[in-house]
Amino acid sequence: MKDFISMLDSDRLFIENILSLSSFLKEKVKKGEIYRPLDGFTAALIFEKPSTRTRVSFDVGVYQLGGYGIYMDTKGSQLGRGEPIKDTARVLSRYVDLIVIRTFGQNRVEELAKYSQVPVINALTDEEHPCQVLADLFTIWEYKGRLEGLKVAYLGDGNNMCNSWLIGAAYMGMNFYAATPKGYEPMEFYVEKAKEIARDTGAEIVVTNDPVEAVKDADVVYTDVWASMGQEEEAEERRRIFMPYQVNSELVKHAKPDYLFMHCLPAHRGEEVTEEVIEGERSIVWDQAENRLHTQKALILKLVRKVRP
Repeated sequence: MKDFISMLDSDRLFIENILSLSSFLKEKVKKGEIYRPLDGFTAALIFEKPSTRTRVSFDVGVYQLGGYGIYMDTKGSQLGRGEPIKDTARVLSRYVDLIVIRTFGQNRVEELAKYSQVPVINALTDEEHPCQVLADLFTIWEYKGRLEGLKVAYLGDGNNMCNSWLIGAAYMGMNFYAATPKGYEPMEFYVEKAKEIARDTGAEIVVTNDPVEAVKDADVVYTDVWASMGQEEEAEERRRIFMPYQVNSELVKHAKPDYLFMHCLPAHRGEEVTEEVIEGERSIVWDQAENRLHTQKALILKLVRKVRP
């Protein structure tokens, strides 16, 4: 595999290797051990959308591996002046060892990867967020010791997070229930792909409009913001439509007593999740956020070094 631009670029074995390598790298950090196998490595970090966790975790991750990250936004590059992305890909891949991009359309990442000579990582598009799902799977694995057979309830908008989660859950044999309002379901392409994968892995893939059905006996309750970047004008209408899908103390009563609460952040307290849930004892969002660093380091190593833990 040259690139990681979609969860569909992975499979069960790849994800299991990422989990193992992430654990190895996280332990190195905990022990304060320096591990820099990528001395002289360079990465172009293209951010056409604002970011906190993604930008910092990639920047720090590249540094911790011994490399150097070059941050680029649209204002500081020729992309902002209309240079075709295929031209940017051709030039950058003669300078750097890896390109990470956070952008809008999935087609931009695909075109970048098509014309790049070095690996390309999708750090978020409107359609997918695969790096976040790798971190999520790793976090659940840390807490539960397994992934197969666990039930994940996803509440809210069938957005890029939901699309990528469908595929990741299917590969790992997890039972994934997405509960969204009518008209806000995940893309049919990802639902069908997930069900196709699930036929081989035993995963259960369900898209429903009933939040209680999704949360019932769930091992993990997951949510995301109701209005993503670029949807700010819809925020008020979305708050009204999505309120029945709010993760609150009443809804999580339907989950297993030892359920885990997850959120990819940033969180809007009082909207998709209440304060008592995100700050409660079942919330693991801060470990989830930290693990972006470790899983992305593992991903970089897999792409540029083809290493095994």
